[in-house]
Amino acid sequence: MKELVAEVITLLLPESEGRQVEWAVSDLSTAQCDPVLVRQIFQNLLSNALKFTRPRAQAVIEVSCREEGGQPVFMVRDNGIGFNMKYVNKLFGVFQRLHRAEDFEGTGIGLATVQRIVHKHGGQVWAEGELDKGAAFYFTSGWGNKLNRKTIEPRLEADYELRRTGHIVGGRQSG
Repeated sequence: MKELVAEVITLLLPESEGRQVEWAVSDLSTAQCDPVLVRQIFQNLLSNALKFTRPRAQAVIEVSCREEGGQPVFMVRDNGIGFNMKYVNKLFGVFQRLHRAEDFEGTGIGLATVQRIVHKHGGQVWAEGELDKGAAFYFTSGWGNKLNRKTIEPRLEADYELRRTGHIVGGRQSG
C-alpha cells in the first residue's frame, strides 16, 4: 500500500512544484485489493489535500493507517483550509462544493468517487475538519473479503474481472 501511495505522490509532484510540501507517509497495512481503484481513492484524497493546502506556506499532508475493530482504517490528513463540520454531509455528494469555484478548481466529483469505490467494496468513508485548521479523511474497506458481486455495478465488475483474468467480460472491453 505504501508503494501505491508513493506512486500517487510522484504523479502529484508537478502540482507541488515551487511549494513547501511535507509528505508524511507511515507504514500502511497491506490489503488484497484492486490497485487501480485504490490508487483512484488515494489520488483523489491526496490531490484534494494538495489543493486545499495551497494557501499554507508549509503544507503538511499525512497518510497513515491504524487498526480499529480488527480492520485497517486509512487516513489522509492535511493542514489546509479545512471545512465547517456543519456541512460534512455535503462533502461526498456529486457536484457538491464547500468552497467557491473561483478559489479552488474542481468538478465536485472526487470525494463522491472515493465514497462510491469504498462503499462498493464494503467499506466506510468519513471526514473531520475545522475551518482554517485542516481536514482528515478516513476510510475502511472489505478488500480482504471477496468482492460482493451483488453490490458491484456491472462496469466495476467488468473492470475488476478484466484486470484479474485478462479477459473481456460481457463482450466489451472496459477501461
